[in-house]
Amino acid sequence: MQRKGTQAHDTSSLPIIHTNAAGLDIGSTEIWVAVPADRTPEPVCIFGTFTPDLYALADWLTACHIDTVAMEATGVYWIPIFEILEARGFDVQVINARHVKSVPGRKSDIKDCQWIQRLHSCGLLSGSFRPAAEMRVLRAYLRHRATLLEHRAAHIQHMQKALQQMNLVLTNVLKDITGVTGLAIIRAIVSGEHDPHRLAALRNGNCASSEADIAKALTGNYRKEHLFALKQALALYDFYTTQVSACDSEVEQLFVELTPPTTDDLPPLDQHDKRNTRSKNAPAYDARTLLYRLAGVDLVAISGLNASTVQTIVSEVGLDMDKWRSEKHFCSWLGLAPHNDISGGKVLRSRTLKNRNRAGQAFRMAAQSVGRSPNSAFGAFFRRLRARLGPQKAIVATAHKIARTFYHMLKDRTPFHDLGPQEYEKRAQQRELAYLQKRAAKLGFALTPTPIVPALAASF
Repeated sequence: MQRKGTQAHDTSSLPIIHTNAAGLDIGSTEIWVAVPADRTPEPVCIFGTFTPDLYALADWLTACHIDTVAMEATGVYWIPIFEILEARGFDVQVINARHVKSVPGRKSDIKDCQWIQRLHSCGLLSGSFRPAAEMRVLRAYLRHRATLLEHRAAHIQHMQKALQQMNLVLTNVLKDITGVTGLAIIRAIVSGEHDPHRLAALRNGNCASSEADIAKALTGNYRKEHLFALKQALALYDFYTTQVSACDSEVEQLFVELTPPTTDDLPPLDQHDKRNTRSKNAPAYDARTLLYRLAGVDLVAISGLNASTVQTIVSEVGLDMDKWRSEKHFCSWLGLAPHNDISGGKVLRSRTLKNRNRAGQAFRMAAQSVGRSPNSAFGAFFRRLRARLGPQKAIVATAHKIARTFYHMLKDRTPFHDLGPQEYEKRAQQRELAYLQKRAAKLGFALTPTPIVPALAASF
């Protein structure tokens, strides 16, 4: 007699959608593989994780006449076997582990690979999105570049700490110690120059602080141990800067290789709309032109986006917007659409699900940036929602709007046109007026426009 809640679920009555399906359970040292029972006397087999073992696994699947494979995304262990099976021509689906566990069944009493194979053969699993192969190469480079920038940022903090320990409050007079003036002064300090006036003379002409203020900030206690820490932090900063430059060279070469040959008929690119949007972490190459030639449309022209953000988004989502049925599905995948819990026709709860989608994070950063733009319709939209709903919801809503614009531009190859804040406010007012008229008609009233008479100034 079975206890309540422990009964086994019979899936044998479900229709078979994929007859040639296999399931993989991947670990760090072994891989369990399950195929249909009628293909081999031993439908479950175990393989190692060395490369010869992976080739043997692919050969065994071919001998069993398998054409589609499902596997869980387990750390990074799935990547080598995925690439080998994909190169062999298998339809490989990377599934979310939560999707496997959410399907009813006593998964703990049978091997994971058999359960995955059974669910996949019944069509109950859907593969995760992966961009095209060439986009995955670009994505790997850009993710590595982002990691290098994160490591370099830590050494900037180490330099700030060493300066502060010597009471050299350079951060009080310079906005960025890794700018032209800041790096010139730090390199001189490491080289042995400790005279504050000579150090202040290295000030760049565009620096807002005067030489007197900089000299006052550089009057401190130069101790040997802190100078040593500053020297090593500067060396590590320079090392990571060199690595970022090398990575930029690889990315630039990849952009050239990915650019289709038929790009001469594109209209000339106008870059005067964003002359002052370059950041210190921006790539050294002309990323906007390369992205324009690759995508066939100037995505950087979208308000809030710059070349670095666009190349990150393109590497994560690719160039084929047909992967999503509509802009709603695209925004849902980005994590920018609300997730509604509906029961009995009523929305019980609505919230945005948490995820680690890098493209969605890039759109959120664009929303924060455009909120400070006085000449953008997106900026007016952000400020209007922020006043009514708060900053967090305004960021998500504005990111959702930018993502929809990105989707249609890339899908239809339509250039971007900013309506401007005045036109946006005009249309918002028209929508509000239409709503009020509809509401008044529903209640049995009619709105009558009344001319606004300016108040007469009182005369004394």
